[in-house]
Amino acid sequence: MEQPKELKGCSLEELEFFFKEIGEPSYRAKQVYQWIHKGVQSFEGMTNLPKTLRNKLEEKACLNHLIIVDKLVSTVDGTRKYLMQLEDQNIIECVLMRYDYGNTLCISCQVGCRMGCSFCASTLEGVIRNLSAGEMLDQVLTVQKDLGERISNVVLMGSGEPLDNFQEVKRFLEIINHPEGVNISLRNITISTCGLVPQIMELADEKPQVTLAISLHASNDQLRSQMMPVNKSYPLQTLMKACRYYIEKTNKRITFEYALIHEVNDTEYHAKELVALLKALLCHINLIPLNKVNERKYEAPNAERVKRFQQILKQKGIEATIRRELGSDINAACGQLRRRYLKEQKEC
Repeated sequence: MEQPKELKGCSLEELEFFFKEIGEPSYRAKQVYQWIHKGVQSFEGMTNLPKTLRNKLEEKACLNHLIIVDKLVSTVDGTRKYLMQLEDQNIIECVLMRYDYGNTLCISCQVGCRMGCSFCASTLEGVIRNLSAGEMLDQVLTVQKDLGERISNVVLMGSGEPLDNFQEVKRFLEIINHPEGVNISLRNITISTCGLVPQIMELADEKPQVTLAISLHASNDQLRSQMMPVNKSYPLQTLMKACRYYIEKTNKRITFEYALIHEVNDTEYHAKELVALLKALLCHINLIPLNKVNERKYEAPNAERVKRFQQILKQKGIEATIRRELGSDINAACGQLRRRYLKEQKEC
């Protein structure tokens, strides 16, 4: 028996082809596409479609949707952390952050992560599978519906490595940017990577409007390889070459994420090394005092030490900001809520 076609991850062009296949006019595809992007979760809710067509779609297609398993709302700044269940019962999470310029949603692109970074909760269980473009889209649609407000910015920085699931991420970008859908500008989308060099260069060639953020977290190869296994495949000089290519192709600055870890990468020596590494690049450094993960040995530096690190960078002409901690009362760092949930399920 033929499996129903999942429509949420389809582009408008793919929907038009599908409707042609089932003997329906192509303009119906646009109607369905618009309904999907309004967050409608059933064909019955698509009220401008004939009943006969809705019945046909029930037989030949499906609209998978996420279920909110848990939601934490910060009383400090309104940050919302969502735990969501996929159709196959796997669990992912995403985080909504409120800013003056709009609502930013940090979404997951994989169930877990296989990158193995030594300070991160997301990678503790490894990767289970990639998310589809439709599952990435549905995080946006689900949060918009729950919030009752539009999402204006999307960050692919939740659980998973976006460039490790690059084909589906590219499909997601095409769908989320379409004028008949959610229509979020590519300029308002940030892709974060731990440093997959071939995909960084492909991103520069194919999606130059997207903002690139690179999780750096170390100023030399020895330390970075200890913290981030990806550095063994793509060491810093190789990564910097890809960064220069990205900047030349897009004329956009790169954000380097740098998680400050007490007495590991937060000394004056590390700051000066970082200056030497990045001084010739069009870039900005986002300093992040480490979010403590119980299963990891690392600790965050104190505020004075963080400020001193920033001052050294700025004195040498490197633009650096300290990330404002959001959702401090709900453990809003990547992977922590999912990790807690999985632990509780095992104990039941």
